[in-house]
Amino acid sequence: RALQIKRLDLKTCEKRLPTMRSLSLPSRLLLSLLLLQKDVSVTNADEYTHRYATGDKVNLWVNKVGPYANPQEAYEYYSLPYCAPDTEHHPDNVESGSLFNKLKIHSIGERLAGHALRHSGHDLKFASGSEQTVVEECNTKSLTTEEAASFTKAAEDQWFFHMYIDDLPVWGMVGEMLPDPNNPKVKKVWENAKDSQQSDLQHLNDVVGQNLDLEGIELKPFVYTYRYLSVSYNKDRIVKVDLTSDPASLIEVKPGAELNFKLFIKWEPTDEEFHSRFDRYLDHAFFKHQIHWFSIFNSFMMVLFLMGLVALILLRTLRKDYARYAMSRSDLEEGDMDDDQVDENGKPLLHEGRPSVGGMPAEDSGWKQVHGDVFRAPRFLTLFAAIIGTGWQLITLTMGVILFAVAGPLHGEVHEERGEVLHAIITCYALSSIVAGYSSGSLFKLYSGGARSKTASSPGQASAQWQATMALTVMLLPTITVIILSTLNTVSLVYGTINTIPFLVILELFAIWVFVSVPLTIFGTLLGRHAKLSSKGGDPFPCRVNAIPRPIPEDVPAYGKPVNLIPVAGVLSFGSIFIELYYLLTSLWNYKFYHVYGFLLGVYLILTIVVSMTTIIVVYFCLNAENYLWQWTAFASGASMSIYVFLYGVFFFFFKTSMNGFLQTAFYFGYTSLIALNLGILCGTIGHFSASRFVRAIFKNVKVD
Repeated sequence: RALQIKRLDLKTCEKRLPTMRSLSLPSRLLLSLLLLQKDVSVTNADEYTHRYATGDKVNLWVNKVGPYANPQEAYEYYSLPYCAPDTEHHPDNVESGSLFNKLKIHSIGERLAGHALRHSGHDLKFASGSEQTVVEECNTKSLTTEEAASFTKAAEDQWFFHMYIDDLPVWGMVGEMLPDPNNPKVKKVWENAKDSQQSDLQHLNDVVGQNLDLEGIELKPFVYTYRYLSVSYNKDRIVKVDLTSDPASLIEVKPGAELNFKLFIKWEPTDEEFHSRFDRYLDHAFFKHQIHWFSIFNSFMMVLFLMGLVALILLRTLRKDYARYAMSRSDLEEGDMDDDQVDENGKPLLHEGRPSVGGMPAEDSGWKQVHGDVFRAPRFLTLFAAIIGTGWQLITLTMGVILFAVAGPLHGEVHEERGEVLHAIITCYALSSIVAGYSSGSLFKLYSGGARSKTASSPGQASAQWQATMALTVMLLPTITVIILSTLNTVSLVYGTINTIPFLVILELFAIWVFVSVPLTIFGTLLGRHAKLSSKGGDPFPCRVNAIPRPIPEDVPAYGKPVNLIPVAGVLSFGSIFIELYYLLTSLWNYKFYHVYGFLLGVYLILTIVVSMTTIIVVYFCLNAENYLWQWTAFASGASMSIYVFLYGVFFFFFKTSMNGFLQTAFYFGYTSLIALNLGILCGTIGHFSASRFVRAIFKNVKVD
């Protein structure tokens, strides 16, 4: 049917060739792409709609092989010396249009996720021979020394294979390292294991377990040669796929051996529904464990505690500060002071170097003393604005991706589609670039110029600073990300894994960045530069900034020093997410499908509140110590959580996984560094925003001469 349609399209093109030639080059290219898309959509309709008629071909895609302990050390399936199935797709059958080992078209998300699906060469036909078992087999030539070494390495490192049928994944082990079956110590157990017809891997415990003394017994490599593929279907849809390896088919690998591989295919009708076919891959017992619910409750209680603490500061401590300041100001203006509180000239006596009223300092309280400096521009304003802009982009991106995942029932669950999450991240990142530009531009405008900024405000310098802010916002995070990913890509290229990002995908990402992200960032920066920061058009801050900055006291209590407060704030923030972090890391590195996006959304909101509350407390203590450099302190309070995230990643690597080798170690810590960096910028931005609102609120309610 697809071939007929394709021929009709070609005939139509031939009839209208003069008309097509009269079109412009872009128009002809667009028309060609439309015809190509039409052909592709027709020829692959069954696979994308997941509907088949009896006898329709079903593709069995092989994805990768690699050590089970190292998820990123994955190689192409036919990098092992498997033979091509003796079907119409055999490489020798050129006339029949062999699809053996042909690469499937992948999206950007799939390639970034390390998927490289190739046709297995097996010829599966939907619901054919439901009462029979179809056998497809092939024989290898005599294994060379190199080929035998490949299988031996796969058995030694516990390699597994990964396949897809109708977008349903199946896994299995390549082989095992087992004792010599001719050894008297294990011969009986070996025979019992083979006779029991156990499922894949179950026999291993019987062979190497059983309290056997294996000292001095040589382990030899064995490869599974028989696999049983069971495909269950409901009407015209595939709903279940099972693949098991026969332990009785384990053959010792050695140079010169000839291996006979067989795939037994059986189609079975079932009443299971199509919409729930992926549920069997979801570990509900793990993700919806009671501990997971308890961690959410525990984090919620932390939120209530911190909100109560902040409310105490706002409603009690600050109220006392306001009352004391109002009392002292009123008494000083009206002269309502006792004789023992004034000197011979009628001026108030000093209390610890400050005017005293009723034995209390009459001058401004701790945080009130810095009203003339609290809205001074932070150091390295250009860099700070770019970081905050990037942070707002990450906040928007994270919320967008989580909401997209939560809405899975409406558009399709993201864990059921390969690379869907990465595709959503790329899309949200590109579109949220306008948020980064606007946030950095408006923040730079807010603090630049006048007494708030130390830098000169000549037109030339101001323009250069705007350009630097825009360039940093565009380049900062992408540059760091590209450096890390380029290093990992080089390592992957040297090892020859399928996780190497293809050059065309790199060009596509670069094009998205150049033609979407960069223009939106520039446009957002221009919007921020011309944004109206005050409703009345005047000074956007409640207090004027002094021309000369006041010195910051050095002799302050330990709880007034940022270096002591920032780590504590990070611990509290990390404590609200570390259980969820465990589930995320387990999904990322231990072959589990993360699907509890409602939990993730709740933890994200809790994290936002915890970071906000802890940052407000840190900034309040610093202002009470007369330290008005609160902007970087607020950012560091939120960002400090990333240090604990990275340290937890180190702990997870050594105690929760069995990863080994330079390649896997490089990928793990490279990705962990990226996660910690992005999370630090995100939380630092949340901390700065909440602290900014807090500082404005408390200084707006005081009267300053």
